[in-house]
Amino acid sequence: MSVTPVSPAAGGTPAAAPGRTAFRAQNPWVSYLLRRGMYFVISLFVLVTVSFLLVQLIPGDPARISAGENAPPEVIEARRIQLGLDKPVIVQYLTFWVGLFTGDMGESITSRMPVLDVILSRAPATLELALAAVAIALVLAVCLGLFFGAITRGGRRHGVEVGFTSVSAIVAVIPEFLAGVILVYLFAVNMDILPVAGRSGLESYLLPVIALALGPTASLTRIVRAETLTVLQQDYVRTARAKRMPAVRLYGKHVLPNLLTSTLTISGLLLGSMIAGTVLVENIFAWPGLGGVIVESIQNQDYPLVQGIIIFYGALVLLINLIIDIVLILLDPRTALDTS
Repeated sequence: MSVTPVSPAAGGTPAAAPGRTAFRAQNPWVSYLLRRGMYFVISLFVLVTVSFLLVQLIPGDPARISAGENAPPEVIEARRIQLGLDKPVIVQYLTFWVGLFTGDMGESITSRMPVLDVILSRAPATLELALAAVAIALVLAVCLGLFFGAITRGGRRHGVEVGFTSVSAIVAVIPEFLAGVILVYLFAVNMDILPVAGRSGLESYLLPVIALALGPTASLTRIVRAETLTVLQQDYVRTARAKRMPAVRLYGKHVLPNLLTSTLTISGLLLGSMIAGTVLVENIFAWPGLGGVIVESIQNQDYPLVQGIIIFYGALVLLINLIIDIVLILLDPRTALDTS
């Protein structure tokens, strides 16, 4: 009878473990991507499961809502069978997964349109708004944080530091909906230089994008400034400064790449909240995206549509974080080595 060899140093771990360790050491990128992909799949599985259970736990009868409050019992029962609500929960759950893989997310109770069609028709407007806000927040935060970190290094310009800290702290806690209302009053109602609502041209993007990006930009700017001050204290930066290296090369080649890793790691959390913030901003500016649809579907108890939009938003946040993690190992391959 053969016995599986055991490594005493590993405290009873089978000998296969060193093989996995060797694979990770020899293929850190592949190992990291496989592991990160596995986390993405698990998170997506949890997202879909939780969204399914939430709809099951919401009070109310989707069949009665779909058929109408005054519909006779036989019509309600027929609608329940049509929606598959007469089957056990586990069967509904498995059927829901099959529908996701085949592109069938159910039918909207109110409009009787496929949920996927509703999402695809409204998602481009939401993605345009969200991606524009994300890009502006990242670019402004890196530029402003780097600038204020450079001019306030070593305790210089204490007044500027206090002013920056105070203003950024206040702006960072302003909710998106409040920022939107203030912007509408100032630039659309009072000054009348920008449209109040709608998606009619380039000008119509300015106010909702600013409202969505304002708070996260302030938060990220504070983080970038703090990381800039940390990097500027490193020995290699001091050596480069002592050698009279030009400022553009110093900050572009040595400071910026080293602060982006931690900045992008934290920004993934903030950017996820920005995606969720589009719901409020779209309703303020009457933006024809998914924000208005999800509010209406909640009010109308259109559970299949609510479920589909929740999955879309959650998957988008997970995808953005996955992309950020991949960008991190491209900027700093040590990330893959450290987590292998």
